[in-house]
Amino acid sequence: MIKNYFISAGLMSGTSLDGLDIAICKINKQNIGDTEILHAETIKYDTLMQNRLKNAHFLSGFDLIELHNHYGSFIGQEALKFIKKHNVDVDIISSHGHTVFHRPGNNVTFQIGNGANIAAETGITTVFDFRSLDVALKGHGAPLVPIGDKLLFSDYKCCINLGGFANISVKNNNRDIIAYDICPANIALNHFTRKHDYEYDKDNRLSNGGNINRNLLNELNNLKYYSIPAPKSLAREWFESSFLAVINKYHIPTKDILTTIYEHIGYIIGKCVSTTDGEVLITGGGTYNKSLINSIKKHIKAKVVIPNKTIIDFKEALIFALLGYLRVTEKNNTVKSVTGAIIDSCGGAVIKI
Repeated sequence: MIKNYFISAGLMSGTSLDGLDIAICKINKQNIGDTEILHAETIKYDTLMQNRLKNAHFLSGFDLIELHNHYGSFIGQEALKFIKKHNVDVDIISSHGHTVFHRPGNNVTFQIGNGANIAAETGITTVFDFRSLDVALKGHGAPLVPIGDKLLFSDYKCCINLGGFANISVKNNNRDIIAYDICPANIALNHFTRKHDYEYDKDNRLSNGGNINRNLLNELNNLKYYSIPAPKSLAREWFESSFLAVINKYHIPTKDILTTIYEHIGYIIGKCVSTTDGEVLITGGGTYNKSLINSIKKHIKAKVVIPNKTIIDFKEALIFALLGYLRVTEKNNTVKSVTGAIIDSCGGAVIKI
C-alpha cells in the first residue's frame, strides 16, 4: 500500500548554541501545507560540546574535519534515540548542521555535522549540506526558511524568526518571496549575558534598570549592512567584525548595552515591516524575551502573532524536514529571489544506506 504521507526528521542547530532541535514531521504528499510536527525536542548541549561548536572556527583543517565527523555521529546518535523513543518509522533525516563559516562573497559556507556519519549511526537516508549549491550558484545560501514560510505559513504576510540572527520573509504582490537576515538578535544579547554566567537575559535580570545609550544606538542603527538591499545574509564573522567592534568602543554597564541592543533590534525590525498591512508571525527563542518583544511591538504597526510553543521552538526544524522532503522528491527548495542565486535550485547532499 502506497502511503500518502512522508515522515521526515528535521534537525537544526542555530548560532545561539541552545542545543540540537529535532522535529519528526508528517508531510502530506497531496497537500504540503498540511504538514504537522508529530514529536519535537531540544537536546541541550553539554558545556564541552557547546564550547567545541563555539570555537570551531579556530581549529586547524584536520581538527575541523574531525569535529565535522564527530558532531555528525553525535547528531545521528541523538536522532536515533529520539526516533526509537517515539517508535516512528522515519523516511529521511534532514539536517542543517551547525554553521562554522559563512562567507558567500568568498564562495564559502560550511556547516559541520557530516551526513555520512548521521546515516551510518541511524541507517536512515540523510540529507545535509543545504547551502553549498546555492552559494556555488552565486547566491548567499541563506536564508533557506522562506520556502517553508511560503508553503506552510501562507496566511501571514510576513514571518520573522528571532534566533541568533533575526530574519524575515515577506510575500510581495507577485507572490514571490523576499527574505533576508535583518540584524543580530540572540547572538548579540547572549554574548553579553554569558559574561555574567547567564545563558540569556532571564526575566530581564541583567538589563533591568538599564538606559539606552543614544550614541551607541545611533552607530548601530547606521551600520552599512542595513542600507544594503536584499538579498543579503549575516553570520558570526560580520557580528564579530562589525557589530561587536562598535559596542566594544563603549565602556558602559552591561545593563545599558543590553537595553540599547533591545532598542536597536526593535528599530531595525520596525524599518523592515513598516509597510506590512497583514499579520506578522514571530517565532524563535527570542519570542520568550519580553523586553525584545516589547521593543519590536513599539516599532511596528502590524498585528504581531505569537504561535504555540511547539511552533515557536521548532519552526526551523520543521522547515528543514520539509526542505529534505523537497530534495529527495527533486523539487526546488531554494529560491533565487531570496538568495540572489542565478537560478532556483534543489539543494542538499543525499546519503543512502
